Amino acid sequence: MKEKNLKRNDQIEVPQGPLGVLIPGIGGAVSTTFIAGVELVRKGLAEPIGSLTQLATIRLGKRNERRSPKIKDFVPLASMEDMVFGGWDIYEANAHEAALYARVLRRDHLDSIKDFLSTIRPMKAVFDRAFVRNLDGTYVKEERSLRARVEALKEDIARFKAAHGARRCVMIWCGSTEVFLRQEDDIHGSIDALQKAIDASDPRIPPSMLYAVAALESGVPFINGAPNLTIDVPAMMELAGREGVPIAGKDFKTGQTLMKTILAPGLKSRMLGLEGWYSTNILGNRDGLVLDDKDSFKTKEESKLSVLEYILQPHLYPTLYKNYYHKVTINYYPPRGDNKEGWDCIDIFGWLGYPMQIKVDFLCRDSILAAPLVADLALFMDLAQRVGMSGIQEWLSFYFKSPMHKEDLYPEHDLFIQLMKLKNTLRYLMGEEQITHFGLDYYMNDEKS
Repeated sequence: MKEKNLKRNDQIEVPQGPLGVLIPGIGGAVSTTFIAGVELVRKGLAEPIGSLTQLATIRLGKRNERRSPKIKDFVPLASMEDMVFGGWDIYEANAHEAALYARVLRRDHLDSIKDFLSTIRPMKAVFDRAFVRNLDGTYVKEERSLRARVEALKEDIARFKAAHGARRCVMIWCGSTEVFLRQEDDIHGSIDALQKAIDASDPRIPPSMLYAVAALESGVPFINGAPNLTIDVPAMMELAGREGVPIAGKDFKTGQTLMKTILAPGLKSRMLGLEGWYSTNILGNRDGLVLDDKDSFKTKEESKLSVLEYILQPHLYPTLYKNYYHKVTINYYPPRGDNKEGWDCIDIFGWLGYPMQIKVDFLCRDSILAAPLVADLALFMDLAQRVGMSGIQEWLSFYFKSPMHKEDLYPEHDLFIQLMKLKNTLRYLMGEEQITHFGLDYYMNDEKS
């Protein structure tokens, strides 16, 4: 991504026509909550709470200028009114049936938009049970070779765009967490290696990678909402750069990890030490069922464990953070459904090494927290495409547990730094000054002081 290729200010293409939002896993709890939520907001039946693009403001200039427009009025984002939805799922249920099954939203909410949701039917999915062992897909593509599956997905994308008159689309993975995979140079090291592996139907290539290849080769930005090894490999980054398409991920930052990225920066800012951080979750939805498999949980665990290491920087503060104990567990508990409970026991120490404790019991709703992230990411990635920002979109780290980053950089996990990065990127694109919070200039030139 080179600055000379970026469009800024009035050079940015104004969004016109429908914006297609293509979702692998369209029948899941997150997807149906997102789609239903957008329609309820469009009908004036609910508020888009949790969405930066719809509700947040952005400060411009000095504090005494009092300029704080809403983000959606500051940058040329597409409107929620422009969104049209499509996607794939391993079960045939339409969006209304799937939302009823997920049991996230109230029946009165779903009944008020039943006609709309019933028109959203999934396309047959690419599925391989070797990568998601606790599900058994029944609505899957018949193509046997990996290349044929990629081509089938590309045909689906083309048909969807033609049917909806959508020149612009984004794809956002809301499917299940796949089993843990490590990068392997012989299949992930370059575009050529990946394409050869697909041509050979290499059994190490998971479905999520096939969706990503189909999206990027179709000029569609790809967002990874799961912790899967999908686009954070050299081959995908090279492909995104070649096609001039933005990519972002990975793993939506929702419940327990959201709390960690709020609390851990506070502890570090006050130079309070950490002895241990124990995190456990109970979750009863389909995501919980998938994570009940040890290899899928391993993928999620890697994503959740990385947060504290990068925020606390034990190599810089060994006295405070070098030997802390960090444990994460997820337990499948069907009665809880989508209403996840994340419980944290945090052992800290302060002045002279005296111990203290923090207890957090977050009774959250996983899909309610994730749905506005899907909305924001779809709108911001469409903006990135129109601006000419290809490759990794690190400025969207705010939304992810395990943010993608350039190879020679470490990821930024601090929620507040991530938000500043996001807003400063928007300021840059629109020709406004960066906000540094320096502040002394308000006082150094004060004639009364």
